[in-house]
Amino acid sequence: MDRMPASIFNDVIGPVMRGPSSSHVAGAARIAAVVRQSVGSAPRRAVVDFDVNGSLAASHDGHGTDMGFVCGMLGKEITEPDVDRYAWLAEAAGVEIEFRILDYGAEHPNNYRIEVWGRGGEHHLWEGVSVGGGMIEMRRYDGFDISLCGDFYEVLVKFPHGGAAAMKSSRAVADSAPDFAQALEGGGGSLLSLKYSKAPEPEALRVAAAEHGALDFVLIAPMLPTLSRADCAVPFSTAGEMLAYNEGRGLAMWELAAEYEAARGGTAKEDVLEKMRGLVSIMEGALKEGLAGKEYADRILGPQAYLIEAACKEGALIPCDILNNVIKSVTAIMETKSAMGVVVAAPTAGSCGCLPGTLLGAGFALGKSKEEITRAMLAAGLVGIFIAEGATFAAEVGGCQVECGAGSGMAAAGLVQLMGGSAERCADAASMALQNITGLACDPVANRVEVPCLGKNVMGGSNAVASANMALAGYDKVIPLDETIAAMYDVGLKLPLELRCTFGGLGKSPTALRLLEKMKNR
Repeated sequence: MDRMPASIFNDVIGPVMRGPSSSHVAGAARIAAVVRQSVGSAPRRAVVDFDVNGSLAASHDGHGTDMGFVCGMLGKEITEPDVDRYAWLAEAAGVEIEFRILDYGAEHPNNYRIEVWGRGGEHHLWEGVSVGGGMIEMRRYDGFDISLCGDFYEVLVKFPHGGAAAMKSSRAVADSAPDFAQALEGGGGSLLSLKYSKAPEPEALRVAAAEHGALDFVLIAPMLPTLSRADCAVPFSTAGEMLAYNEGRGLAMWELAAEYEAARGGTAKEDVLEKMRGLVSIMEGALKEGLAGKEYADRILGPQAYLIEAACKEGALIPCDILNNVIKSVTAIMETKSAMGVVVAAPTAGSCGCLPGTLLGAGFALGKSKEEITRAMLAAGLVGIFIAEGATFAAEVGGCQVECGAGSGMAAAGLVQLMGGSAERCADAASMALQNITGLACDPVANRVEVPCLGKNVMGGSNAVASANMALAGYDKVIPLDETIAAMYDVGLKLPLELRCTFGGLGKSPTALRLLEKMKNR
């Protein structure tokens, strides 16, 4: 099966979540939710192995991975208000979860190796990765190589050797009309993998599987907002293709985004707009919550967003009203995230302030309507599609340039849309913003996504404003957006491991190490 095209609502704007990190919290929750379904309910026991050379070995506690994983195992949404009590919740549910740090040569820094025991004697081995922005891929199941990303209904059936191929050819499978069907052979027998864009009738499949000598039958429900299908096709996947597609049509960037996502999700363009309106409302809620101020024990920084407005009233700041409103808004959303409030990862939780704070802050200061801001967010989301297809949103792979940097490029395009600029100008602004931020390291202090993350989100917003104005004025971006994304990704892959997440930079400064010890002893 070919890789499915990226979706604005799967890969770029979302998930809706609490906690400090989308790859480490939302990704962990989704991985655990898959594992949970394989044993039918909350398990009796699970052992989770992180590779000693990966990012999770050092950060799984401070970045909320343990919390996300436990919530997924318990069937809890990570937006529920009590998720930070995860240890107590697991104990109360009788679920034993052990996290281990081992050297097993994982290929991805966000790798999970999981052994799980169900309450009815079920036992499975899983391996998966959190690929960035809350997206996951389960890559191994009981010794078989698979690809499960949460965008299909998945049926996994184990057989003795030859059984999977026999059932794949059966009338029952044909009648169930899977989008994809694959029979795999391995040392322990064979596996039938069926993917459905619509919920199958499991009982008919169970009966047929039993008749073919099935050893095990597992149904995994999808968890992504936009499902995939066999005939999934999009009109373009790069900025260059988008501009060629738009030649002679003169569509705005938001219209192109709506066309793309409607094609990707098999839905109407108005449905795309409505879904984005809902996400913008959640972003507005996060902004209001942050401006109100909220204390939370397990954080480094207290409320600071209010300081900008107070200093403005005193005439203590350099007069730049729109930029100061962006700084305030970015800060407020980041503070909501750090206080375990509900935010939208856009494109990640670590960069959740940059794009929403910039578009909301600038939009409100300019007197723009919610509909105009929604359209700007769609335009930004389309730039995110090009980044998702050409690079990654995982700082563990590409440094903070693919989180705050990506948010900045997306925000620049959104600002151009907000001001009525063309799709070409949107792409130019995104390219310039990404050029300005290429090489940005990821080095959170004390395993908390606060310092220097707040400043990088604010910097991303400031860079977006400058880049949008340069593009609107007609500055030459020189390097096309697609080439800039490719260069950014190449730089990210060449960054040393310690600059891609957690291990170095400011995170290893003397003050940071003292803060880490202080946070551990709270």
